[in-house]
Amino acid sequence: MDERDWKILKVLYEKKNITKTAQSLYISQPSLTKRIQQIEKEYDQAIISRGTKGVQFTPQGEYLVKCADEMLARLRHIKETVQNMDNEIRGTLRLGVSNYITRHKLPGLLKLFSEQFPKVNYKVTTGWSHEAFNHVYNRDVHIGIVRGDYHWGGAKQLLFEENICITSKEKIALQDLPSMTRTQYDTDPTLKSLIDNWWTRTFSEPPLIGMEVDKADTCKEMVMNGLGYGILPSVLVEDNKSLYYMKLQDENGKPLVRKTWMLYYEESLEIKAIKEFVNFVKKLDFKKGI
Repeated sequence: MDERDWKILKVLYEKKNITKTAQSLYISQPSLTKRIQQIEKEYDQAIISRGTKGVQFTPQGEYLVKCADEMLARLRHIKETVQNMDNEIRGTLRLGVSNYITRHKLPGLLKLFSEQFPKVNYKVTTGWSHEAFNHVYNRDVHIGIVRGDYHWGGAKQLLFEENICITSKEKIALQDLPSMTRTQYDTDPTLKSLIDNWWTRTFSEPPLIGMEVDKADTCKEMVMNGLGYGILPSVLVEDNKSLYYMKLQDENGKPLVRKTWMLYYEESLEIKAIKEFVNFVKKLDFKKGI
């Protein structure tokens, strides 16, 4: 079995469907079926069966799937070690990055880094911060960039802090919030918990949600058009002169802040490309923009 075979097993186990697996791996269904048959021939065992609920794995197939992550990680390590023997900085950086950072910071960051190290490639996995955290924790990526505080035993670097703000089109009083409509948005559990805890400490009644949208950027646009107030990170609103905002405070009167971190394992710095990227990011001023 080669690297492609291990990837096939992993994706097929996730999708439980031949067609979806073939589409995900950009190969034809006949080619995928042939590879599975060759794996079964190599081990002289059936590894899957097909039924009304899709593809099911036999005990032998289940075992091979468990080996897939270990084998793929081993193959990546071998490739990275060989590439690292060269004095030239090259290889593939695997990054797990929160949605906001991906949209607003990552393109400029990678552009600047690529200008110095043009032979480095990237594999970027995006999502909520807790998803990016899980990726770096499980070593699926080399580096995670997450917003919010997580229990992390590896190395980390604080990139920037942002205040959490009540944001509105017109000036409003804090005590009036319970009677005003809020535009709510999907966000990471850490930020939602931060906002919810502040609200329950401050008010005895729940907020009046007038609208729910997909993300913070959309919430900002709604607020700019007078559609309720929002509770947003300051990075989205502090440069917008058409919006009124006030920073929230915790129970001790200190500003309510959200931190953005770069997470990685210290031993991964043995790979030159990772070390250069970490050192490069440490020198940047994220607050001023990239």
